[in-house]
Amino acid sequence: MSIAQALTSAPVEVSFPGLGIENLPVSRVAFSLFGVPVYWYGLLIAIAIILSLFLASRQADKFGLKSDDILDIFIFLIPAMIVFARIYYVVFEWDYYSADWRRVLNTREGGLAFYGGVIGGALAIILVATFKKIKIADILDFIIVYVPLAQAIGRWGNFFNQEAFGTNTTLPWGMISSQTSAYLANVPGTDAFAPVHPTFLYEFLGNLVLFFILLKIRSNRRFSFQVLLTYLLGYGIVRFFVEGIRTDALFIGDTSWRVSQVLSAVMVVVSAILIVILGQKSARTQSADAAALEDFVEIPPQDTPNG
Repeated sequence: MSIAQALTSAPVEVSFPGLGIENLPVSRVAFSLFGVPVYWYGLLIAIAIILSLFLASRQADKFGLKSDDILDIFIFLIPAMIVFARIYYVVFEWDYYSADWRRVLNTREGGLAFYGGVIGGALAIILVATFKKIKIADILDFIIVYVPLAQAIGRWGNFFNQEAFGTNTTLPWGMISSQTSAYLANVPGTDAFAPVHPTFLYEFLGNLVLFFILLKIRSNRRFSFQVLLTYLLGYGIVRFFVEGIRTDALFIGDTSWRVSQVLSAVMVVVSAILIVILGQKSARTQSADAAALEDFVEIPPQDTPNG
């Protein structure tokens, strides 16, 4: 391990003053394997993927899918998400990466955008589903349930890295460490020595709630893409508010518009409209089917008393 790696891997003391938690040692490194550091962020992502694959494979048969198909999808899903997450981030930080193209390949410094991963993952699922002749709506509504679960697990990587936190707060769960202070020292309008919003915790809780909501909706799905659209609506709401208080947001050009907030707002509006339209269409179809069924049901004559 180099001196630079040792410095970045050294434990950081994290405090939650309002909760009475002081100087909690937090390290980016979970453990070392044959002298090679294994970082919490990568470990948590691996755990999230494995758990999602395990749960999806166990539930596939109940929804008319095959566990082998789920495995094939994950094989293409994972690299597609990583590549597109990186491309998305590089595009919106082009001024930095254009100065030295080698920076694009150096992911150890961070730089993966979630929405880019969603785009890559969706494309991978659609391509594999088309090739294997699986109904796209069915596989998307099935797989999307595990996305917020994986996100909830992965967000703890931000805590161990002490990154992606919010602005200053006086709430009891405000967090402070040497890394939050060092970062905020270069952010105008903030107090480098005051606690910040632990936005990783907000997204963890929001995604966990969303995961259980999607499980319920998937079991009672009334129309195609209902589960997918509910995810886009729910996560769009969570991310819109969380992004508004983060200090490391990506912006559109030289504007003050935060990329993820704009995308979240679009997601919420479009998905809400589609849920209403498709829900009403489904209700009309079910009513029409019920009426047609009644026409084929013969009503037996009632017996009348002999007079």
